[in-house]
Amino acid sequence: MRRKIPESTLPKLNRSQMITSEGLQKLRDELDHLWRVERPDTTKKVTWAASLGDRSENADYHYNKKRLREIDNRVRYLRKCIDGFKVITYHPSQEGKVNFGAWIEIKNVEKGLQNRFRIVGYEELKDNKDYISMDSPMAKALLDKTVGDEAIVKTKMGDFVWEILKIEYQK
Repeated sequence: MRRKIPESTLPKLNRSQMITSEGLQKLRDELDHLWRVERPDTTKKVTWAASLGDRSENADYHYNKKRLREIDNRVRYLRKCIDGFKVITYHPSQEGKVNFGAWIEIKNVEKGLQNRFRIVGYEELKDNKDYISMDSPMAKALLDKTVGDEAIVKTKMGDFVWEILKIEYQK
């Protein structure tokens, strides 16, 4: 019989383990593509290159073996991290406050520069220039703020004050 461990003794969830449902689906699609398309194709190329004979000077063989290792490493990583993610979905109680998954529009108070981005988990940043990590100084400064609030973002270059103009959630 398993003994139930009290929740208070469990480790706290690391923010970088959070992901949106869209982000998780993209990772699952990437894993599926790597496993069902790229890996079999690369394996065929390795087999073909190996059949040519001397492998010591066979660039096709060496390149595709290296690519196969890269694919296998990424597949292992994705399988491990996908199971460990906590999917965060929109809840009406988030409305009006900056939380994980929010699209935020902000303006720099001193320079008047405007920016728009979404706060997501680290794994969702790939190929998304308008996403920022939940663990970034900007995201940490904006959390739980509302429209009209100012957030001070501390960086190595100094402190910057940003005003929140708009908060939206994908529903």
